[in-house]
Amino acid sequence: MSKVVGYVPGVFDLFHVGHLNALRQGRSMCDVLVAGVVSDEVCEAAKGIRPTVPLRERLEIVKAIGIVDDAYVEVTTDKRDAWRDVGFHKIFKGDDWLGTPKGERLEELMAEVGVEVVYFPYTVHTSSTALRAHLARAAERVS
Repeated sequence: MSKVVGYVPGVFDLFHVGHLNALRQGRSMCDVLVAGVVSDEVCEAAKGIRPTVPLRERLEIVKAIGIVDDAYVEVTTDKRDAWRDVGFHKIFKGDDWLGTPKGERLEELMAEVGVEVVYFPYTVHTSSTALRAHLARAAERVS
């Protein structure tokens, strides 16, 4: 029997417990876990922001925590490109994508290549966006 390869894509900027939760949950549902770390350029193009932590450091952090078997740099927004390079069977996303146009599009694209989309509970109380906003407010108070 072949091993089930899982894939958790993300920017993994300002690494926080939501990232940790996603990786732990992904780890529990596959034999091999690969983190897809979005490049700085793709993040900027897709989200309009440049990550605070450079790609090389984000890769080091994700690899060092001992949950993933490998990390892959995403250089396009098309998850089929990552699938062609990694060969995963399951892709894991936060349930904030469930029922949204972007989640439905991901499901369609992954169905084309036989990949299951698995949604995990999104860690609502923290995100890189929320951390960035908090840091900006704190910097304003200090100025």
